[in-house]
Amino acid sequence: MVRTFLIYMALLLVGIIFFASMILFAIPALQESAFVLPGVSQTRTDDGNAESQRVSLDKEVQKLQVKLDKFTPTNAYIIVNTSDNHFFLYKGKQLIRDGKCSTGKNERLTFSNSKKEYVFHTPQGVMHVQSKQPDPVWTKPDWAFLEDGLPIPPPGDASRYEKGTLGKYKLVLGDGYMIHGTIYKRFMGQNVTHGCIRLLDDDLEVVYKTMEVGSKVYIY
Repeated sequence: MVRTFLIYMALLLVGIIFFASMILFAIPALQESAFVLPGVSQTRTDDGNAESQRVSLDKEVQKLQVKLDKFTPTNAYIIVNTSDNHFFLYKGKQLIRDGKCSTGKNERLTFSNSKKEYVFHTPQGVMHVQSKQPDPVWTKPDWAFLEDGLPIPPPGDASRYEKGTLGKYKLVLGDGYMIHGTIYKRFMGQNVTHGCIRLLDDDLEVVYKTMEVGSKVYIY
């Protein structure tokens, strides 16, 4: 039985080698010949047609570029990526500066001693610089006292005003949102703010001096 099995395996191996050899030599021969198997068509590149398609594609790209140029501001604007916490400052198509930033921590909080709910996130979309101010003083909102477990003071109370927290400059975007500096530089590049966009001192100075009132802020 063992001998018969070995003979069978030897014949099978020879058959496989022969079949493989036929395929190895037959395929190149068929490729080089003009013979076409039934049901199999040969595809040839039409250089003229390819060139026509390329020209048509170039025209479409040019049209899209013209549309894109119309949407690109000619003055300074800033793009903020809230996922990577990275900003890009442009003037027209020229990149002026880019770097790390910090944006909203995306938390929804309700304090036991307050019926109001606070959502700490950076809104996405297009905003505008409404005003600019050097050496800003932070007017602390109610949530700042609630987070610290302190009673909420009345409007205009001296405890609401704090110097230095916002850095050397602030750019007001509206609805309580700003671009400003921070004393918590070790957290730069993280989602840790209550919705504002924080920048490092050097980056903030360039952004402040480059951006104008009315400049667009693209946030995504």
